[in-house]
Amino acid sequence: MTQFSIVVPTLNESKNIDILLTRIFALNFAPDSFEIIFVDDGSTDGTPDKVRAWESRSNVHLIERQEKPDLTAAILAGAAKAQSNVIVVMDADLSHPPERLPAIITPILNNTHDVAIGSRYIVGGSTENWPLYRQLLSRVGGWIARPICDVNDATSGFFAFRRELTASISDNAHGYKILLELLMANQGKLRVIEVPICFHDRTHGTSKLSFSHQQAYIQRLITLAGGTASLNTAGRFAAVGLLGVLIDAIIFQWMINRGTGLALAHFVSFFVAATANYTFNSKWAFREHHTGYLQWHQFGRFLTVGTFALILRGGVLALLVYIWHVPPLLAIFPAIIATAAVNYLGSAFYVFPNKENPPSLEIRWRTAAIGIVIFIILLRLVYSGLAQLIPDEAYYWQYAQHMDLSFYDHPPMVAWLIWLGTSVLGHNEFGVRIGALICGFVTIGYLYALAQNLYNKSTAMRTVLLSSILPMGFASGLLMTPDAPLFATWAATLYYMERALLAGQRTAWLGMGIAFGLGLLSKYSLGLLGIAALVFVILDPTARRWMKHPHPYLAALLALLLFSPVIIWNYENNWASFAFQSNRVLADSFKFSVHLLIAHMIILLTPVGFLAAVLAFFAIRKPDALQPERRRLLFVQVFAGVPLFICFVLSTFDAPRFHWTGPIWFGILPTIAWMIGQTDHLSTFAKRIQKTWQVTIITCIFAYGFVLHYVVLGIPGIPYHLFTEHYFWRETAAEITQIAEEVKNKTGKEPIIVGMSKWSVASALSFYTHGECTARYPLTQYVW
Repeated sequence: MTQFSIVVPTLNESKNIDILLTRIFALNFAPDSFEIIFVDDGSTDGTPDKVRAWESRSNVHLIERQEKPDLTAAILAGAAKAQSNVIVVMDADLSHPPERLPAIITPILNNTHDVAIGSRYIVGGSTENWPLYRQLLSRVGGWIARPICDVNDATSGFFAFRRELTASISDNAHGYKILLELLMANQGKLRVIEVPICFHDRTHGTSKLSFSHQQAYIQRLITLAGGTASLNTAGRFAAVGLLGVLIDAIIFQWMINRGTGLALAHFVSFFVAATANYTFNSKWAFREHHTGYLQWHQFGRFLTVGTFALILRGGVLALLVYIWHVPPLLAIFPAIIATAAVNYLGSAFYVFPNKENPPSLEIRWRTAAIGIVIFIILLRLVYSGLAQLIPDEAYYWQYAQHMDLSFYDHPPMVAWLIWLGTSVLGHNEFGVRIGALICGFVTIGYLYALAQNLYNKSTAMRTVLLSSILPMGFASGLLMTPDAPLFATWAATLYYMERALLAGQRTAWLGMGIAFGLGLLSKYSLGLLGIAALVFVILDPTARRWMKHPHPYLAALLALLLFSPVIIWNYENNWASFAFQSNRVLADSFKFSVHLLIAHMIILLTPVGFLAAVLAFFAIRKPDALQPERRRLLFVQVFAGVPLFICFVLSTFDAPRFHWTGPIWFGILPTIAWMIGQTDHLSTFAKRIQKTWQVTIITCIFAYGFVLHYVVLGIPGIPYHLFTEHYFWRETAAEITQIAEEVKNKTGKEPIIVGMSKWSVASALSFYTHGECTARYPLTQYVW
């Protein structure tokens, strides 16, 4: 009985046929347990004759296709003729070692898995004698598929699967990576295993890989991710884009030459060009992907994408003109290129998405997460060096001018990061904020790992999305305050606690000790996680066993060692910082403020996020849950619930700080993200929340972009009256400097300038009269 069928597509492989078959038949397989099906795509070197010479064996067969050569079509043709239900695909060029066939076939034959992949990129896998450029192409091909495909080697050509799975592959599938088609067509339904192999470069014949194959692969990957991509579409979009560039540049330069402000010229030229682009794109460029007439939902999506492009373009334009001093008439062109990239990707995936074979909801969320997170990162990078410091940042910059082991009202981490950033990049906004940007990357990295451990990859990607767009996460990744390192270390501590307490990894205690110690150097409130850990250990019998091991105590000792600079500083200064923080919490004045705490939560999470968090707290219990799931739910509830409970208690007699609960939500954020992707067993209330996330995400991004664009370039028609009390200190510093010069000239004496508030006046004036920042921008560029 035939147990499995080996399908070998060929194209001019005559020198490899004999060697391949000799090695296969040398394996310890019963002759009647397998068959080998060669599918030839029009070889001209005698490959079919070589195969026919072996057809005297009953289990060697040849199929000669007459159609255009296509690897996917060849494999499907071979699978259709197979006599068994288990199909193995391998190349004929000997790059796939036949000796690994037993390891790849066994999981399928044993019915433990549906797909087994010969992987080069897991432990034990490797490549030999492959040119560097081929290794790079293979790696990049795998990397760009990873966001939507959950295997390490999605471009492998050596794999086994059940034949019935081919029925789910799209009729539009083509190219040389059928494994990707197979996995994506059955996303989330397959039991997949990767088996390490050593990939050898061919010794006979030539590679069939060409630029057209790579192009087809990328095009197909975009389609599988939900986008509309084709050479025809891309070419037409480029043609429309060039027309838009001409319209945009001509109007912009005309307005600048007539003395119009940078922001107004940028707005008007963009909207005129965008209107023309949408008309041509909807009627011509993307005509094959929709009905061809204007639909209001598409127009709404177009406006959304256009607004995001406008926001990013404004930042690029300001960066080039204000920081790099590029003339506006030249700076507009790189800004237009940035706009075109956002517009094309937004049009391909959002305005005119793939409707013929739309991907699953899970894949759509993954694609959205990738696009939005990248956009948020670009927004932070572009605007971080443009937007003036808020008073808090200037206040902590003052810390960095007087470096010490600690400070009166905060631990030293924020000052250390600012000192490091300004030492390398100078005393400017980007130098101050580079630490926050790095902390933002650390935060999303640890949150991704935490959510993947608690749930799965899709949940992890949605968690990163939520942490990037919710107000608490966006601000901490942009503004250099103590919250930036606190958020990073909070996420890291949660990750290591999950690894130690749930996964039982001993080495995680080392990471937890380091993260906890660095967190205390950032802000004392990270100590709340220590209380939560103690509660979890008391409640969970499995975690309680750690109390008998030295690892938790060594982790605590390591954290205390890292925190020692603060202890030393307090010892030398009569415990001033500890006393200050204690007095803030234990003050005699009584003020019931629970309602303010809840209001702050709603602002930090958005109303939808707050309702989703409440739902996640009280709607995730399952009476029939297995022990691992029960422990996971307990972990989520304890590490989010205990710190929140303490905040609620404190708010019953003291006014809460606005950002008290910010990092606490990291404990339950993965559960919120998990609930977004659920389709079954949801209440009506939960489904309504699920539907409102798209609007919430768009609204948040628009709000951040509006504020950043407003404070950097302005918004035509909106005067600068919104933030004048606590912002625009560069202009104030210039005015005060001018007044001081006038006083000095009139009196002959050096005036003394006193900032009546060390927080909002003195620190900001000190930063913007430090030298570098005072002369950066002409004052007229900030006046409408």
